[in-house]
Amino acid sequence: MRPLISMRIALTLVLLLGLTSPIWAQPPSARPRAPAAPRPSASASSPKIDARAVLQAMEEAFSAVADRLTPAVVNISTVSRRPLPGSSDEPQRFRQYFGEEFYERYFRRRPREEPRAGGSGVIVDPAGYILTNNHVIENAQAITVRLADSRKFTATLVGRDPKTDLAVLKVEALAPLPAAELGNSESLRVGQWVIAIGNPFGLDRTVTVGIVSATARTRVGVATYENFIQTDASINPGNSGGPLLNLDGRVIGINTAIVAAGQGIGFSIPINEAKSVMGQLIARGKVTRGWLGIVIQDLTDELASSFGVREREGVLVADVMKDGPGEAAGLKPGDVIVQLGATKIREVPDLQRRVADAAPGQTIGLGVIRDGAPQRLAVRVGEMPMEDTP
Repeated sequence: MRPLISMRIALTLVLLLGLTSPIWAQPPSARPRAPAAPRPSASASSPKIDARAVLQAMEEAFSAVADRLTPAVVNISTVSRRPLPGSSDEPQRFRQYFGEEFYERYFRRRPREEPRAGGSGVIVDPAGYILTNNHVIENAQAITVRLADSRKFTATLVGRDPKTDLAVLKVEALAPLPAAELGNSESLRVGQWVIAIGNPFGLDRTVTVGIVSATARTRVGVATYENFIQTDASINPGNSGGPLLNLDGRVIGINTAIVAAGQGIGFSIPINEAKSVMGQLIARGKVTRGWLGIVIQDLTDELASSFGVREREGVLVADVMKDGPGEAAGLKPGDVIVQLGATKIREVPDLQRRVADAAPGQTIGLGVIRDGAPQRLAVRVGEMPMEDTP
């Protein structure tokens, strides 16, 4: 037994010496290392992308949307009456000689009925409600809607809203009509694929593809309230009123305008805004908006400095209408509105849109700068008269 114990003691001493000896206690960097395992290359770890398969998937997505949504896109044509020159200068002797009824029947020069190149629309309800642009049907005496299957209907104007360039039509069909599903324009991101369907230059149900180039575009000069989606999907005369779609086939905009001098620049009304307007037109035949009864303008650097505003943000109150909500709230010419409720106001379209969206009768806080000092006011929003602006 002793030799075995002696060997154990010797082995223990060797191990202790190994832990303390400078020969064995080398720094980690000097220790021999096992060869590192080779790292997998990027090509080995990443799956190989099949470009052809990706393109085919995109192609299939575009085609599927076109197949599903084309039946919901309609062609709209109108007839308007235009008075003929000189119709008010008819010789009175014919009227006196033949009598009023005979004269009106055979001699009066009637206004000429002129068919007008129409636009597009999208069926948004199987019951026959159609969303389109106001400028497509403005001043129309008769409106005809033609479906993808060539059926024609005489449409009734449910209501129109020139301030957003939107209108709602209604057709009566014996069976439910193919309708498009409405999406959510708030979730749009720049760079997303979009598809436009319409009738440019009378070419029925033309499909074009592009991306969302920008959102919240204002000052385009098309409508009073502008918050457009900008797209490079080809939009031409006749596309007006047609849908802008995402790859899920949901309507995210109503195409409305192009930049005549530019190519690849089109504008679409966000569907969330269109849904709000459409709901009011169907329910009441008109759109109710909030109103402050003030005249406003954007700040320039010079105006901002003169009114004590450090940054060029906010809108200047140029005038306050007598007996309006703004006057009742204590607003004065020269005030700079920098906040409405919890929302900062940077320019005129911001305030116009926010006030218009407010419910009449609602009380909202206003942040203003007066004589260089911030103040808080409370305004009870009024209802906008038909021809006024906020």
